Amino acid sequence: MSFPNAHFLRHHHHHLRTTTTTFFFHLLLQLFLALQATADNAESLALFSLVRNLTAIPSQLSNWNQADPSPCNWTFVTCSPAGLVTDLRVDSLELAGATLSPQLARLRSLRTLVVSSSNLTGVIPDEIGNLTNLVVLDLSANALTGPIPSSIGRLSSLQTLALNSNQLDGAIPLEIAGCSQLRNLLIYDNRLTGTIPRELGVLASLEAIRAGGNLGISGEIPTELAKCSNLTVLGLSETKVSGGIPPEFGRLGRLQTLSIYTAMLTGEIPPEIGNCSELVNLYLYENSLSGSIPPDIGRLQKLEKLLLWQNELVGAIPKEIGNCSQLKTVDLSLNSLSGGIPPAFGSLAGLRELMLSDNNISGPIPYQIGNCTALSQLQLDTNELSGPIPPEIGRLSGLTVFFAWQNRLEGYIPAELGGCAALQSLDLSHNSLSGAIPPSIFHLQNLTKLLFLSNDLSGPIPPDVGLSASLVRLRLGGNRISGSIPPEIGQLTRLNFLELSDNQLSGELPEDIGNCSQLQMLNLSNNTLQGALPASLASLALLQVLELSRNGFVGQIPASFGGLKSLNKLSLNMNALNGSIPAALGQCSALQMLDLSSNHLSGEIPPELCRIQPLDIALNLSNNQLSGRIPPEISALTKLSVLDLSHNMLTGNLTALAPLDNLVSLNISYNRLTGNLPNTKLFRQLSDSELAGNDGLCTTCIAGEPSVPAVGRAARVRLVLGVLASLLAALLVGILVAVRARRMVMREDSPASSDLDDPETMMAWPWQFTPFQKLSFTVDEVVRCLVDGNVIGKGCSGVVYKADMGNGEVIAVKKLWPSSNDFTATTTTTTTTIKNNKNFIVNGCVANNRDSFSAEVKTLGSIRHKNIVRFLGCCWNKRTRLLMYDYLPNGSLGSLLHEKERTGLVLDWGVRYEIILGAAQGLAYLHHDCVPPIVHRDIKANNILIGMHFEPYIADFGLAKLVDDNDFARSSNTVAGSYGYIAP
Repeated sequence: MSFPNAHFLRHHHHHLRTTTTTFFFHLLLQLFLALQATADNAESLALFSLVRNLTAIPSQLSNWNQADPSPCNWTFVTCSPAGLVTDLRVDSLELAGATLSPQLARLRSLRTLVVSSSNLTGVIPDEIGNLTNLVVLDLSANALTGPIPSSIGRLSSLQTLALNSNQLDGAIPLEIAGCSQLRNLLIYDNRLTGTIPRELGVLASLEAIRAGGNLGISGEIPTELAKCSNLTVLGLSETKVSGGIPPEFGRLGRLQTLSIYTAMLTGEIPPEIGNCSELVNLYLYENSLSGSIPPDIGRLQKLEKLLLWQNELVGAIPKEIGNCSQLKTVDLSLNSLSGGIPPAFGSLAGLRELMLSDNNISGPIPYQIGNCTALSQLQLDTNELSGPIPPEIGRLSGLTVFFAWQNRLEGYIPAELGGCAALQSLDLSHNSLSGAIPPSIFHLQNLTKLLFLSNDLSGPIPPDVGLSASLVRLRLGGNRISGSIPPEIGQLTRLNFLELSDNQLSGELPEDIGNCSQLQMLNLSNNTLQGALPASLASLALLQVLELSRNGFVGQIPASFGGLKSLNKLSLNMNALNGSIPAALGQCSALQMLDLSSNHLSGEIPPELCRIQPLDIALNLSNNQLSGRIPPEISALTKLSVLDLSHNMLTGNLTALAPLDNLVSLNISYNRLTGNLPNTKLFRQLSDSELAGNDGLCTTCIAGEPSVPAVGRAARVRLVLGVLASLLAALLVGILVAVRARRMVMREDSPASSDLDDPETMMAWPWQFTPFQKLSFTVDEVVRCLVDGNVIGKGCSGVVYKADMGNGEVIAVKKLWPSSNDFTATTTTTTTTIKNNKNFIVNGCVANNRDSFSAEVKTLGSIRHKNIVRFLGCCWNKRTRLLMYDYLPNGSLGSLLHEKERTGLVLDWGVRYEIILGAAQGLAYLHHDCVPPIVHRDIKANNILIGMHFEPYIADFGLAKLVDDNDFARSSNTVAGSYGYIAP
């Protein structure tokens, strides 16, 4: 047997060792590569977690595959040279259903995380604080909820934190102060609460703080923010921050924008603000700032926009503002500023907008304003300005809006205004301007609105009026304008509102008026116009209001008026019209009010009029020569509120009027009516004057009851007075005893204030009930529904309940807060407060010591409009006052906009536009079509109710005011409305 020699053994051992080494090397290499692949895939999985829950991945992310070993080739992803993800930038990509997964924290090299405007939902995970290399975190304009995680404070390299335009709630975490490199803090338009952390003052690099649009943020502005010496933007608008503006802000030498509007700031504007030499935008409007405007603002050489409107500022406008050479916009409206307009404003060559409306500014309009050649808006209305309008304003060729209404201006309207070639709106109403209207005004080709109401203008309307082809509104009422209406007015084919009432116009109404095809309102009342009504009026298919009363029109009413399908008000009263009422008027299917009174009309009342279903405001045919019977068809006008047939020659009985139980006013006096009165509440309440002059009418006889001898109402009254006189002594004794006893037991027997809301307690006092519509329920049924479980809202004037009547009808019932008189009966402390304060606060609303119950009844009881809530009626007793309306199940606009989670409804922009348009139409009706005009004074989203088909209805007229002609000449000193919405 032979053995390997030594050489062979050494060679074999070496070969074996080499093979083993190679094997382990390859094994380790494969293991390393596997681990590396696993690490790369972990980032792929982390990124893919962002879209894992999507039902369909957008096409822009088609190359995202969670199985990829590396995401570096994915769209929107950037990697470092080492193959690690550093940037993710996704903007305006629909990712509905996507959430921020905690797995994103695995991207340890991530420096930029941007997922904005992509409809992200869910919360921001706490693990976001593990991305310690983050420099930019932008999750703006999504639908994120929950709090801002405090772990963000660990991101020491973070420079931009943009979480704005989400639905984040909770407080601003103090830990953000740990982001020592932070430059931009953008958290506006969320639902954050609490105060602004004073700890933010340690962020020396901070350049922008924008926390506006968070209605829950409150408290004072911390003075520590003045330590942020690099701050350029501070935005806290639309919050509830209160207190004063810290004078220390004067140390913010780099501040460019200070935006704290629509908040609750008080105190004075600190003069130190003049040290902010870089300031460009100063937005402090809609607060409660007081005191005077500091002259130090004049040192802000870079200031472009100064917006201080709707505060409580007083004193003179500082002339130093004229030194702010870069100013483009100045709005000081809705304050109590006095003194004059500084002539120094004339040196502001770049000024584009000057708004000084609704103050107490006096003196002349300085001619130097004519040097502001860049001016596009000049609004000086509702002040006490006097003197003439300076002709130099005619040099403002770029001026688009010039408002100077409700002042004390006098003299002529300068012809030089014709040089304002860009002018679109000119309103000089309610002044003492005299002379003729200069023809040059009508040469302005861009002019859409021209209002010279209530002045002392005279002379004719120039025929040049036809040259102003862009005119939409022409209102010259309340002057001494004479002559005829020029036929050239028919060239205004865009005109939709023509008001020439209360003048001295004469002659015939030109046929050319029918060419104004867009006309919606025509008011020529109270002039001396003559001739026949032009048949061309019937071609105005869009006409809604035709007001021709108090003129001298003669002839017949054209039957062609029946073609006016949009007409809702026709007033031809106090003319000399004759002939019969055309039956064709019954085709005016939108008519709500018809007044043909005080003419020479004859014949019978056409039954066709009684088929106009919307006729619910008034039908006045009085003071004519109408004859025949009251048509039986009139019983179909069940919505009608006012009916006046007096001073005619009508015959027959009143049976046809019995079903009209919605009537508030009825006058049938001085006719030839006969028979008994219908057995209805209305007829039992009619006065003698409303029934007088009908010799064959038994005013003491009620149909269905035994006849009463014709003693007459006057005799019955004398009889009752005699009986009352005989009982007077006994009654006086009884009253004295009762008063004495009541004083002794009042404290024991009066319901406690806490019990006043109980239906049983409310029913303890007798009720009075006034319906304004035909109602089929009782007060008792209404009161039984006034329980906490039926509350659907609370507002400035009371609590609103949903009331389900027994017949299936659902209404809304407002129980008013106690008035000042009610307070007097309740507590001495409150009484003292109200006596010492003209205005008081109820539920966050500013109200004055007036009766909102009477205000609502007086306004809503006399108006009808498709965009104003329908008033059903009112009832009251000694303790409680109730108002009843149609119930609108979609609630208020405010709830739809701000309580989407509760309502489940989302308004698209088309619907929002229609809501805004409808509300504007309702307001236009109140301001322009009601006589006297009605000012709501508390317009806000919560006072606009939304119908089943999202149609808007203006509601809550508790602060409404009827404005008489004399009121236009003076401003109101009463503060009324809701904070943040207080109307001028």
